[in-house]
Formats: sequence, structure tokens, C-alpha cells
Amino acid sequence: MFKEYLQHDATGLAELIARGEISAAEALEAALARAAEVEPALAAICLPMQSLARARAQAPLAGPFAGVPFLLKDMGQDYAGVPSPSGSRALRQWLPPQHAEIVRRFLDAGFVIFGKTASPEFALKAETAPRIWPQPTRNPWDLARTPGGSSGGAAAAVAAGIVPAAGASDGGGSIRIPAAYCGLFGLRPSRGRVPSGPRQGEFWEGASSQHALTRSVRDSARILDAIAGAEAGAPFAIAPPARPWAEDILRPPGALRIGYSTQSPLGTPVHAQCVEAVLRAARLLESLGHRVEPAQPAIDGHALARSFVTMYFGQTAASIAQARRLTGAGEREFELETRILALLGRTLSAGEYVDEHARWNDYARALGQFHQTFDLYLTPTTAQPPNRIGELATPPLQRAAAQLVLALRAGRLLLKSGMVDTLVATSLQRVPFTQLSNLTGTPSMSVPLHWAPADAGGAELPFGVQFVARFGDEATLLRLAAQLEQAQPWAERRPPLGT
Repeated sequence: MFKEYLQHDATGLAELIARGEISAAEALEAALARAAEVEPALAAICLPMQSLARARAQAPLAGPFAGVPFLLKDMGQDYAGVPSPSGSRALRQWLPPQHAEIVRRFLDAGFVIFGKTASPEFALKAETAPRIWPQPTRNPWDLARTPGGSSGGAAAAVAAGIVPAAGASDGGGSIRIPAAYCGLFGLRPSRGRVPSGPRQGEFWEGASSQHALTRSVRDSARILDAIAGAEAGAPFAIAPPARPWAEDILRPPGALRIGYSTQSPLGTPVHAQCVEAVLRAARLLESLGHRVEPAQPAIDGHALARSFVTMYFGQTAASIAQARRLTGAGEREFELETRILALLGRTLSAGEYVDEHARWNDYARALGQFHQTFDLYLTPTTAQPPNRIGELATPPLQRAAAQLVLALRAGRLLLKSGMVDTLVATSLQRVPFTQLSNLTGTPSMSVPLHWAPADAGGAELPFGVQFVARFGDEATLLRLAAQLEQAQPWAERRPPLGT
């Protein structure tokens, strides 16, 4: 057994394998042993692929991560012939006929894929407790709390040391939120930077981007180098970087002007430690020579939230329709909350949907104006620490009301009742900062710079800070992240689970 497995990031493991100090098979067995040790508590891996992985680890491998163990996300990262349920009972038996393009690129990079990580049904929640699996995924820093979502299984697996990096995606914060909750680095690339095909041209109208969750900045940069670029048939291709991101992180970011805010765009409460994380980051940035001042883009946070949930409703309705076409599943195969969201999506008119989608341009223009003055926008990644498992469960009375609404098909009544605004406030108040980047298509990242108890006598938890950059400017984010990582290293901070 390779005893030093937990000490290395993906780049470090790849170097050991390339030098022949360990084999791909030994690295895989170390990952499987770590999974066996912590998985009973975590429930991060929902679909094991051990036999496929062991066969691959014995074959000749090439690429920058040749032989490094890796996990895919159970959403948008199809592996041919392996179930791809997307957290839904309706798709539990569906086998994709071909690899997703991003999976092909992970394989071309040399990764040894040995499983898929849990995601909420259709990636719809910021916690990972889909009813398809027997138990919720838990946060290695505090097993009573969620690792976030929708890339919650990926984040839990990386934070617990099962793998140094894992596939992830972000349609409303689903890379950055789990990164913040689990003390990881999480980069959301620009719209169109990483392929979404061949099953889809874009996920969620282009709001969703695929990448990975990592412990180190260099892993994130090198993985992005391996997976970026449009594939044949993609709707568009954005300009490639001036140089590989793995080279860019070796360059200093220069003196940046950074605007920051700790206020929720919804006017809802922000936890004191989330505020403290930003203030500490601001002081660190100033010590590194950056200019930091309070500022925020001129965007109506409530209007942006409405635009986001309109897309969310419509995409949920489409996801259910697509799943039923693939499998013939009945309506009750989907979770109750998913069915309510889909009802709202079916109730919206095409004109209402398009009108809200057109507003995305307003937010992009306002953020573009902000970036005329500021290189980056700094906020908390989340407004609250990770919720406790079961804390957000729908109460029985509300579940009964939802069943009645579904039976009566009263979607229009629900839309007119004002309950949607309540739904927006309750569903996004914990995570109101991340959707801006999704609707504007801009790159953003969560950086783990602060740890503290969320409550008196509680476990120490990570609190991430978010940076948003101009469209296409992952380079500035990664250069700054590398500087912050050097100034205040985080990779050696490990959760108490199994250490």
C-alpha cells in the first residue's frame, strides 16, 4: 500500500507515477482503500466502477495525469455503458451509449476513473441528499452537515482524501458552494470554455460550466488545460488563453483593483463568519499589494434571482420530459420538490421564459461596467455555513399542500400567489452570491481562506470567498489564487474524518 497517498495532489501523484516510483495500480488501490475507510460515513460515491478502473490501471496510459485516480460527477459526465441517473430514480437504469466529451478528455488526460459521485436530483439543490440513494452525502468537516451541492459527492470525496480531484459542474454555484463548504479550491470556467456535448450544446442555457474540484490551484489549472476548448458541433468557441493556465499560475497577478461586498443581493442575513472571511481576505489582498475597496455592480439582486429561478423551473420541466422519453418513467419516480418545480416550468409561457432570459444581458452589461473599474469582484461564496442534514427537509404540511397543487395542476395559481417569491427567498438566501456568474457567463472561483466554528462549541468549518472576473479571464483568477495559496496555504488543512 502506498502510504503517502493523502500527501499528494493530482500533479504530485502524476509525477510519482511518471518517474516509476509508484504504479497506476498502486495509486488506484490506495484510493480504493481510502474510500473503504471513509465511505461508510460519507456516502460520496454513488456508482463504483472498480473493475473498469483496475483494467485501465494495468493498461499503458498517457497524458498529464496518467494513472491518477479520479471520480466523475453523476450529472452531465456520462460514461458509456455505466448508469447515469443524475440523482433520479427515473434514470437509475439508463445507460448512455457514448462518453460525454468532457469524460473523453478526462480519459485522454490519463485519469483512472473508478466511480461516480452523488448529486441531488438533476443538480437542483445546494445539498446532496437524493432519494435514489440510501443515505445523504455528508461533509467530512462535520458529518452532521451537508457538503453542499450539486457537486456535493465530489467535494466530500476530495476533502476526505479519496481523490485529489473530482469532476464537477456549476449551474448556480455547484462547484463554488461545495468548495466553500469543504475547504477546497473551486473554479467555475467561462460559458463555453469546457464542452457540454454531445448530448447537449449547452447546459441550462449556458449557465452551467463543467470542470473539477481540487485541493491545489495547480491541479485546477492543469485540468482546465486538458479539458478546455470547443468540440465539433459546439454552439460557439471562445478565445483560447494566451498561454497554458499551468504556465500562467507561475506569473504574478500584478496589482489588482478589487471591489468587495458582504451584503446579500437579496437583503437576507449573512453569517458573521462569512463576512469575516471576506474582511480577512481583503486584508490579505492589501498586504499583497492589491487595492481593495467596497463596491458592487449595479444589479437588482431580486430581479436576477427571478431570472435564475425562471430558468430553473423551465429546465426542471425539460429534464423530467427528457427522462420520461428515455425511460418511460412515471411522474412519481421523481422527487416531490422536483415535480413542483417542473409544474411551475410547464406553467410559464414561452414568452415569459424568453423575457426573463433576455434580462441576462442586463446583468452581463452591468457587471461589464463594474469591470471597467475593477479587475475582480469579491464576496462571500455563501451567506450561511452548510446546513445540517435534514434541516431543509420540506415539512409534512407543505408536502401535503404540494401534493394537492400537483393533483389540481394549479401551477398558474401558485405563480400568482406570491409563493414563488417566497420560494426564491428561502431557496437562495443561503447561497445568494453565486448565480451572478452563471447568468453572466463569467468565470469565478471559491478560495478557502478562513476556518472557524459556525456556532458556539461547534466543529471548525471552512468559509470560502468568491472572486468573479471578466468573461474569458480565468488567467487572472488562477494567478491570484496561486498567490493566495502561497501566502496562506490551505492544502494541508484536513478534516478530522479518518486522519
